[in-house]
This record gives sequence, structure tokens and C-alpha cells, in this order.
Amino acid sequence: MRLRALLDTDALGLRLLGGEEELDRTVRGVMTTDLRDPSRYLSGGELVLTGLAWHREPADSERFVRILTAAGVAGLAAGEAELGSVPEDLMVACARHRLPLFSVVEDVSFASITEHVVRQVSSERAGDLAAVVDRHRRLMSAGPAGGGPEVVLDLLGSDLDLRAWVLSATGRQIAGSALAGQGPALPAALRARLAGEHLAAVRAGRRWPHRVTAGAGTTYSLFPVGGGGRETPREGHEVRQTVLSEWLLVVEADAGDWPEERLDLLQGVTQLIAVERDRRDAARTVRRRLAQEVLELVQASAPPAEIAARLRVAAPVLLPGLGTAPHWQVVVARVEWSGTEVAGGPVAQALLEEILVDPTAPGPEPSDRIAVAHTGDEAVALVPLPALAGDAPDAEPAVRADALLAAVREPLAHGLADDGRLTIGVSAAVLSAEGLRGAVEEARHARRVAAARPGSVCAAGHQELASHVLLLPFVPDDVRRAFTARLLDPLREYDRRHRAELVPTLEAFLAADGSWTRCATRLHLHVNTLRYRVGRIEQLTGRDLSRLEDKLDFFLALRLG
Repeated sequence: MRLRALLDTDALGLRLLGGEEELDRTVRGVMTTDLRDPSRYLSGGELVLTGLAWHREPADSERFVRILTAAGVAGLAAGEAELGSVPEDLMVACARHRLPLFSVVEDVSFASITEHVVRQVSSERAGDLAAVVDRHRRLMSAGPAGGGPEVVLDLLGSDLDLRAWVLSATGRQIAGSALAGQGPALPAALRARLAGEHLAAVRAGRRWPHRVTAGAGTTYSLFPVGGGGRETPREGHEVRQTVLSEWLLVVEADAGDWPEERLDLLQGVTQLIAVERDRRDAARTVRRRLAQEVLELVQASAPPAEIAARLRVAAPVLLPGLGTAPHWQVVVARVEWSGTEVAGGPVAQALLEEILVDPTAPGPEPSDRIAVAHTGDEAVALVPLPALAGDAPDAEPAVRADALLAAVREPLAHGLADDGRLTIGVSAAVLSAEGLRGAVEEARHARRVAAARPGSVCAAGHQELASHVLLLPFVPDDVRRAFTARLLDPLREYDRRHRAELVPTLEAFLAADGSWTRCATRLHLHVNTLRYRVGRIEQLTGRDLSRLEDKLDFFLALRLG
């Protein structure tokens, strides 16, 4: 807006004292100050409002106006309440530096002027940005030359001074504006919380934008990328088909009192970002087909040579530029919904493609290294690995179940709500096509172990597939309770009455492989005291801790209990 427009608004109570030839200056903001030197808070284009508390002598006016002029402000408006009128020396200084000067009548507050300027500037800038966004949408629709989501986020930063980020449903940062990059990065815990709050709001069907206050009172507004209208979810859309894989736009601002024009602009921005999301999803088609072909060969028990040949074809696509077949790891995931016909396989496929992204991987897109197939309600990912050191079979794999679980459990639990469940199994690394079938089965076994655990998001790795872990989850609950009670209840009751610590002693004795010396040292006991406690355990339970069978029963009971 122009200074002239402010002068033409009678309700603002502005009277021009000088600088009529400069009234076409553009006003980009407003600032109220009584500091003698406000330069650190000025960026140019502001209308400065002052009550003149800084004015003590005529020389103060020259210093103050020179500072404003150097900062590139649009104009100065002085209140009359402090001194009764605007000093003559201030008018002279403004005329010398060609700075437009206004007086503000006493019965008009600076807050009223500020609100009017901010409202007008925001609306005009939003309108200009909307036109830019529309042009950029056409560019992005035409092909990759239009740029990615960072470009449109930079428009929000440069034109509306909004820090903004695009996050995945798991809280991974996909893009951020240049303005967002100038401040502290969003911590991983905050990104996970924002994603979780967004998923919870989507599942509840709440009207967007969703607002979250975090940290030191900072408010973030969350917008679904490519979502429908603000009042209701998209008509005919089953939210459980996409809730775990959609992106969200995070804006560091409270959009609760934004005008409709700005909300419409942000909706247009999300639709523009959705173009890029859809393009990335389409680019996965080849990798998905390769993974499906390999999975079908494995499940059909094809000869290892045939599987190896298919992997050699897949390697250049999955590892562009390397040209050699890597080692592989398999991850299996299942998404299950209660009371719905939504197929879990495609949902799990899109979700694995997201959570297996390695943001540190080189290449045009980290997702270029992920191939995920699905069959029924299950998704199977082939994760290529670099050559392992010395081809050691016990080398550390790239994907670990505990790390996956820690990264996605909080946000995805909100998206799954009380009617969904995600279970993940991770295999060890395999060094050849001969081991791929075993890796798929190992990952499936690990997923079944994860499924036996409580919680809406569970994962298990190949390291957990010891015999007792494979066995225990599939024992019926009533049998497990009876078995545990028969062995441990006598010890627990004795401990309750005598504080004898028999159960901790039993745990330490088994952990020390039955070594009296190591166990006594660990418990800080004399060996004779330890022998007394073990004898009491055997007496109360009728078991013999020198027998392997009885040691195993106690071990299982402690794990079950």
C-alpha cells in the first residue's frame, strides 16, 4: 500500500506535516518505538509510529531522522499526547532528509493504525503471492523444470515473512523455506509431535488448519497437503487409505484469525506441493515393479541364478551410478484396520517407502534406493546395502528394527488411532540371491513376533529370533499365566512376607549361568548366603536349579512374567 492511502483514511487521524512529494512510497509494515536508536529493529519500508519520548533537545530530532532515513523507512507518524504538538525541529529534520512526516491526533491509538496497516499490507501481499503461486503451479504441472516445493515455500518466506516446512506423516522434513533455514531447525522431537498432532486431527475429521503451541509458546499451523475444503474431509475419501503417507505443511504462525483470502492462498500452496508429491510417487513405479518381480520369483522358489539375474537388472535402478549388485536386506510390514475393508497392502507399501528413506544417502532422491512390493495386506521392501566389510555374515545391517520403531512410533500411533495397527519385521543382511528367500521368511517371522506384542506400532528384528522369543508369543494367555503362577507365585509371596529377594536372586543366578561366584559378586553376597537363598527357591518350588530343564522353565517363567 502507499502512504497516500493512509492519509486518505479519515479514521486513522493522520495529518500531513511535510513530504507531500513522497506520498507514493510503499508501506511494507509498521513499527511503534520510542527508542533513541531503533535501527536494529528496522528492515525498510515501515511506517514508524512514535510518541516522542526520545525527544529531549532539538538535536535529538536530527539524529533520530537520520537513523530512520538510513534504514529506509517509508514515513514517520508522531503522536501529540507527549508534547502537545510535533516539535518544529522534527519537521525541519524530516524536510531536510525528505522523510514524510505525519501527526497523529490524541484520540487515535497507535494500535488502531497498526491493525489497519497490517491488514491492508497482508491482503495486498497475499493477492500478489496468489498470482505468483498460480504461475508456479502451471510451471510445476508442466514438468520438473518448475522446481520443487522449496521454491513455493521460499515465496511464503519472501512475500509473507512466513517460516514454513513440509513434513511427511512420520515427521521427516521433506522441504523448508529459505527463511526457515535462517533460524533454528525444527528438532526431531518437535517434528514428530507436529506430525502426530496432524494425524490425530485428520483421523478425528477436525477442521483445518490445526494449531499446535510448542516450546516457548511458539504456535504452528498445520495444513494437509492437497487436502479438500476446510469444513469437512474430502467427500468419498476413505482417510485410512492415505493418512499414513500424506504430507503436511507447517507454518510458524497462528492462522486462527487469518482472513479467508490468506487461508485460500495456503490451500493453493498445499495443492501446488501435492503436484510434487504425486510426481515423486509416480517415479516409484519402476522400482515397485522390480520389487514385485523379485518377490514373485522368491515366493515361487525360483532358482537362485534366476533371482540373481533379476537383482542385477534392478541394481542400476536402485543404486544409480554404482553399477554393481549390492547385498540386500528385507523389511516386511503389515497395516491392519478393524471394521473396514481398506486393503492394508498398499497402505503398508507407501508407508515403508517413507520410513525407509535414508536422508543421508547421495543421489537425486533418497527414495531412489527403495523398492517395495505388496501382496494382500503385507508389504515387502528390498533394501540394497553397500558391500559389507569382508562380506562378514555378522556385519551390522543398515536397517534396525529398534531404530525404525523409535523414529515413527509417536506420530504413526496417532494416525492409526484406536482401529489400526502397524507391525514391522526386519531381516539380517544377505550376501547373495541364495539367501533372499530365507531373508523374506526371517522378516516375516520377526513381524509375527512384533504382532504378538502390545501397542499399535511394533517392530522386531532378526536379532530377537531366539528360540524362546519365537515360542513365547504364540502360547495362549491362560497357559502362560498358569505356567508363570505355578513357578513364581510361591517365591513372590515369600518375598512379600519376608523381604527375602528370592526372585531377584533367581534372575541373577540364571544370568550368571549358574556360577556361584559370579552371582554372589554381582549381588554383593557371601556365597553361603547365596546357597541358602537358592536352596529356599528349590524348596518352595520343588525344582532343582542344577538341572537344565528346571533352569529353562524358570527362565521362560521370568520372561513371561
